Amino acid sequence: MASLLSVVVGLPGNIVYGRILPAVGLSIFISSIYYSFMAVKLSRKENRDDVTALPAGTSVPHMFLIVFLIIGPVYWTTQNAYLAWAAGLVWSLLEGVIELLGSFIGTKVRKILPRAAMLGSLAGVSITYIALNPAFSIFAIPYIGLVSLAIVLLGWVGKVKMPFNIPTGLVAILVGVIIGWVSGLMSLGPLLDSLRSITLGAPVPSFSRFSDGFQSALPFLFSAIPLGIYNFFETIDNCESAAVAGDHYSTREAMIADGTTTIIGSIFGNPFPTAIFIGHPGWKEAGARIGYSFVSGFVLFILTLFGMISILLNIIPVVAILPILLYIGIVITTQAFTSVSHKYAPAVVLAIVPWLADWTKNAVDIALGAAGTNASTIGFGLLEGNGLNYFGMMNLGAGSIIVGMILGSIAVYIIDHKFIHAAFTTIIAAILTFLGIIHSGVVTVNANLEMTIGYLLITTLFIGYYLYYKSKGENQIEKVSG
Repeated sequence: MASLLSVVVGLPGNIVYGRILPAVGLSIFISSIYYSFMAVKLSRKENRDDVTALPAGTSVPHMFLIVFLIIGPVYWTTQNAYLAWAAGLVWSLLEGVIELLGSFIGTKVRKILPRAAMLGSLAGVSITYIALNPAFSIFAIPYIGLVSLAIVLLGWVGKVKMPFNIPTGLVAILVGVIIGWVSGLMSLGPLLDSLRSITLGAPVPSFSRFSDGFQSALPFLFSAIPLGIYNFFETIDNCESAAVAGDHYSTREAMIADGTTTIIGSIFGNPFPTAIFIGHPGWKEAGARIGYSFVSGFVLFILTLFGMISILLNIIPVVAILPILLYIGIVITTQAFTSVSHKYAPAVVLAIVPWLADWTKNAVDIALGAAGTNASTIGFGLLEGNGLNYFGMMNLGAGSIIVGMILGSIAVYIIDHKFIHAAFTTIIAAILTFLGIIHSGVVTVNANLEMTIGYLLITTLFIGYYLYYKSKGENQIEKVSG
């Protein structure tokens, strides 16, 4: 986050380190307090001492999207860092409101959606945004990354005890730090520079920033709607993931907490919405319980207040930490397949595919942008002629968390021969497509007519199969299902 805002976008340090990061730290600290409170309630209710608090923080996909879709473009156009920051705050405020509104229906939606579809979509974001980038970095600096990864696998997958019972994650980081400094990857110069340029900060509340940034944010606000819905479904998915791991939390309470902390954060200067983190099963498997959430939130808040983030980046090689994220991605993807009946494995895979499209599109866009061009300039036809169907990839990946759950749900209903359920699902998909919530980069009426027609056509197909098997009777359905 710090690197994206200060290096890539170019915002000045007094805003990044003095205002934005402390507000981010405050948001995460507040959310960690509440999720620790929820965990204490659950522990007392069920008389258990193995409850793990829900992990929470800034959604990684949201972080990239907000930087590149609003803060960056506003700053590059106006060269006004304050306006770019304020525009991001307006966006975040809107997402918080959407999350609060979603809390009224979140529990019902979670009950309706098939588990394979929810966990499959969660596995998609885990294997792409959570696991792939760390894996690339690990293999880019293997003399640190592979060693730290091996330690993580030994301790958390192989259940091997570390010397003197030191926590596995800490051992992986310490060994990475030692190798980083001995090998010369880390050097004293940048560390001294960061010590000399410490920027103390404080989250300062302000409502005027919303009015100041509204006009700059207005062209981008429609894009916040699908992202707010994304956050809504991400919370539902992560509550389901925690339930599979043994901790049953209230979806509605979690969504209210998410929306409230996002709104509070935006008031204090945080342009990034807070969300329940992907990874609850991984942290639980690693031994985290209630205290880790509060302590990590508190420590992060202190680090951001005293400008310590840049110092830590010059002490600890980032590649020494990344194997932990890769492990989280592995655990969540594994959970998606092991927590549902084997017959639903195709649905899990299908729910993952839109995330692969979304991640690949972003990777292609970054590469083309670095070369000073884009897919539209090169031409979709030329790219397709060289083996990359960019247009189809863009269609499939837009609104990936919702698309994944829709495709996964359709597959589950087909497997179970619940054709009328599949038909209702595709009708909803057609409506969302028509409004631009999915399969489109812009929220507008008739956003993608071809996709809308496609969903309506398969709706008639499912209704036809429903009527056919209904005329044959339930026994025929069971026979075919078997």
